[in-house]
Amino acid sequence: MSETTTELPVVVIGAGPAGLAAAAHLLDRDITPLVLEAGPLAGAAVREWAHVRLFSRWGELVDPAAEKLLAPTGWTKPAEDTYPSGGDWAERYLQPLADVLGERVRYGARVTGVSRTGRDRIVDADRDTQPFVVHYENADGHEHRLFARAVIDASGTWSTPSPAGGSGLAALGEKTAADHMTYRVPDLKDPAVRARYAGKRTAVIGSGASAFTALAYLADLAKSDDGQGTHATWILRRGISGSTFGGGEADQLPARGALGLAAKAAVDSGYADAVTGFRTDTVERTEDGHVILIGEDGRRLDPVDEVIVLTGFRPDLSFLGELRLGLDERLQAPTALAPLIDPNQHSCGTVYPHGVNELSHPEQDVYLVGMKSYGRAPTFLAMTGYEQVRSIAAHLAGDQEAADRVELTLPETGVCGGAGLFDEPEASEQNDGGGCCAAPATLTIGAAPASSGGC
Repeated sequence: MSETTTELPVVVIGAGPAGLAAAAHLLDRDITPLVLEAGPLAGAAVREWAHVRLFSRWGELVDPAAEKLLAPTGWTKPAEDTYPSGGDWAERYLQPLADVLGERVRYGARVTGVSRTGRDRIVDADRDTQPFVVHYENADGHEHRLFARAVIDASGTWSTPSPAGGSGLAALGEKTAADHMTYRVPDLKDPAVRARYAGKRTAVIGSGASAFTALAYLADLAKSDDGQGTHATWILRRGISGSTFGGGEADQLPARGALGLAAKAAVDSGYADAVTGFRTDTVERTEDGHVILIGEDGRRLDPVDEVIVLTGFRPDLSFLGELRLGLDERLQAPTALAPLIDPNQHSCGTVYPHGVNELSHPEQDVYLVGMKSYGRAPTFLAMTGYEQVRSIAAHLAGDQEAADRVELTLPETGVCGGAGLFDEPEASEQNDGGGCCAAPATLTIGAAPASSGGC
């Protein structure tokens, strides 16, 4: 890379937790960052789930370099052992951090393409010596172009939720039934949203923390005066085992364990029924305005009024098409990182901290970080992203010793069963109380139909 190129900024895509932390670490290394944020404020995606409380504490949600940058402004760090909502995280940390960065953050700047200057992806000649060219659009559609010495993509996956269909494609009829479906945890404190679900039957598709949260919210609604008759049908693609509800009291992030216990309580108390081994194939609308889910095995579930699809997210790679990325063919995560986060094998403390070496691509100096780096894997934690960008900033500053050093210890999740990507019944019951997480013994759910060992 030429001396002229090294004088260019490092473009960071996204002013969320990982993107702003990247900017803070770059500044700490005397490297100029330029953050491009598609939304009007910092943490735009986080603000869309402002009503959801995180299972990580404040002490695990503030990046050290960001805290160092904020300290001279008189910013006060919230109590480390308390749990913020998404709205708290955005207002009390992300926006103040973006404000400190000032003009280094550009809002309303949606990146539409990244390439090497004068080199599409097939050209080899002098490729690594050319700066990156980044195209972006403002909210009014006006186009811009700028140049960068490196690109850190922290745009996340929030904009691309996975569909209800068990094949990874939208189920037949899913788009037609869009007015009955949502792909986010609903805010039941919003009167209009609350009215949509109160007294209704709702299907919740998914097996992670978001599904647990939705089930707990619907159970609370069912217990309220205005929510009588509210009922959930919880749809899982695999069977129920000791890992279904997470680590419970064994989880080193206690609030995450509590989410699983709340979901179990919703089922045990009769506010939700569990349907196992069900992969949605078709979404059928009835003449009276209800929705029927039909499985790949032909099963037809009872009609519901609403469907909440919480089957994970996937990365948007469309604007990176001219870059030479090395991505795992299954997870769409960096090739060296994928084995460390594969949900067929990992979802507890065995997901090790990692940095620039695992995040590198054939295209030098471009990095996917934060949630986007995990592709379709669901095991990401904010503190993992902070460690990623610390390592990358050290590498870009020429401090390889610091880049290679691990400065993070992750808590065990207590969830040993993966993300439902395996089909073998013995795999979902592999933990007998020992192993990496000491998950609780197999749970008996009276309302759940017997599983034939599906996922």
